[in-house]
Amino acid sequence: MMRRFGLGILAYLVPTFALGFVWHLILFTRYYESLAIYRKDVIIPFGFLSMLIQATLFAWIYGKVFAPRGGPLFARGLLYGAFGAVLSWSFTTIAVAAKNVMTSVPDYLVIETAFTVVQWAIVGPLTALAFTGAARKEHAAV
Repeated sequence: MMRRFGLGILAYLVPTFALGFVWHLILFTRYYESLAIYRKDVIIPFGFLSMLIQATLFAWIYGKVFAPRGGPLFARGLLYGAFGAVLSWSFTTIAVAAKNVMTSVPDYLVIETAFTVVQWAIVGPLTALAFTGAARKEHAAV
């Protein structure tokens, strides 16, 4: 069980950190600069810590809610991805747009919604795969 949980954490943390770094600080840096929402000296360790906390809680949710469900692996991954995307979108996009100063709320909603969709299209199936692959290894070791 611990191996599955650890792989579930990594299935969120690794792609989310990599995508977040590239998306926010390289690919769309000018877009975010034009929104005037982020500080010039982004504190990357805080972002990583935030993602680690999220990864731990999302892996726990997957293990308790989605892993026990029957059905195809891909379907579980998509369902979990949809759940995660809606929940994440509520606190990373809607809440931020509601309380932060920015030049354009609609532009922020577009870019962050796109990020959330891409993130969870990757994280959902990877998490399902991580839990399934780890479960097979755990049963083979017994």
